[in-house]
Amino acid sequence: MSRDTRLTKRKWLTSMLVTGVLFSSVLAGCSNTKESSVDEKGPVKISIMSDFTIAQPPSKDNPVLKELEKKTNTDLDITWVAGPDYLDRLNVVLSSGDLPDLIKIDDVVNPVFQKLVKQGAFWDLTPYLKNQKNLKNYPEVIWKNTSIDGKNFVVPVARPLDGFVTPSIRKDWLDKLGLQVPKTTDELYEVMKAFKEKKPGGQNTTYGYTMRADYWLESVFTGARGKWKEENGKLVDVTLGSDIRDALLFKNKLYKEGLIPPDYAVMQESQFWDLATGNRAGITAETIEATWRWTYDQWKKDNSVNWQPLVALSAPGKEPYAEQYRGYIGCIAIPKSVPEAKMKKILSLIDYGASDEGGTLTLYGIKGVHYNEEDGFKVTTEQAVKDSVGVGAFGKMFMKFDPYMYAYAPGMPKEIFERNKKIIDEKEPISVPDPSIGLVSQTQLTMGADYDKKINDLKIKVIMGKEPIEAWDKLVAQLKKDATYQKIIKEMNEAYKKREASLK
Repeated sequence: MSRDTRLTKRKWLTSMLVTGVLFSSVLAGCSNTKESSVDEKGPVKISIMSDFTIAQPPSKDNPVLKELEKKTNTDLDITWVAGPDYLDRLNVVLSSGDLPDLIKIDDVVNPVFQKLVKQGAFWDLTPYLKNQKNLKNYPEVIWKNTSIDGKNFVVPVARPLDGFVTPSIRKDWLDKLGLQVPKTTDELYEVMKAFKEKKPGGQNTTYGYTMRADYWLESVFTGARGKWKEENGKLVDVTLGSDIRDALLFKNKLYKEGLIPPDYAVMQESQFWDLATGNRAGITAETIEATWRWTYDQWKKDNSVNWQPLVALSAPGKEPYAEQYRGYIGCIAIPKSVPEAKMKKILSLIDYGASDEGGTLTLYGIKGVHYNEEDGFKVTTEQAVKDSVGVGAFGKMFMKFDPYMYAYAPGMPKEIFERNKKIIDEKEPISVPDPSIGLVSQTQLTMGADYDKKINDLKIKVIMGKEPIEAWDKLVAQLKKDATYQKIIKEMNEAYKKREASLK
């Protein structure tokens, strides 16, 4: 099945669920109260559904699972669903009325989940969270990003705000050519041109930038992490502004001069990294820790390789831009069918997962079995892989907030870890959040994908020179007059104002 077919099927299914065709069974299921008390003496049985993104999910006799149960006095019955299949499975389960005690939600804006929340199907955890000492340590912006009408119906699965997908550059190439780390788009262009012409990696065909996650280049011009930015208390769609036009002209210049791959728009993930790790491109974009993993692989052939994350870049007349991540990789929610006493027990389980001890257990496993400590670092063992330890399984549900999580990866020398921490510290005061995270426009849900496709398809055509910049100007003029498109902007602003007012 093609990716487009899967997306069409998923869009159709979601639309059917949102219309309420299947919600009668949900409400019936939510009205059935499960056991009304919790036996604090024996382990509390908790059913869970979550995704996993590793080869195999943890088994029922997994030692990390057993230790987690022991520490929290629980009996965890986890249904693991492979990541690519999770959203479809989640929407079906949400509509079935037969919900587990704890369920992983892909995002708080999931339309099926939003509908159920408004129908009272999930616990409002807001008054109970104040008693969870570890969850309270999550940055306020993450709770804001996952709130609905100012209330917390989910617990975010925390991730760092800074150090997510970040442009990185071959510092050893810069040193070899006597160049400085670029701080502006003009300097970036000159560096990319030097990489292409002087081929410091020794490869005949050399590009400046792989074009992986190239949206950040547009963000440098617009000053917005995505489609929306806040100006004077309102959400502004950057698609309609002149900054995005400048970004397209800049990318078109890179394309015309062969500084980026000619087929970047249809390249697979593996192809981006083949360019980066094959000494054929000097700039790419990835999380800081993932960039290190590729560096480590390259060291097997050449230990001079040095991928250095960039702190920020600035476009002409603009402030330095660094992206702030949303701070979570999904959320976990508790259905209202779970009695209050058991709900509190589940919250204490989640809070343990957010503690230093619990976070270490879910991320690294058991000391002496799954990891050892050397020079202040946790060095993983082969048993950690066998027991599915890490962010790909238990880390999908339970995670302490660590601002430097993306700064570290197994095998990393201490000096590189300290360098990465410094880069994250420099990003933190200037990184720009996405003010639209967690907001919902009903018109966007039904019509937004069509507009997004039209906009993105034309961007690619302009960058590749298949359409002139005037074609973009024409589209922008049309969108400014398009009643449906303007309705999306209106609804997003209404949602933004409502949320801001509720949080005061």
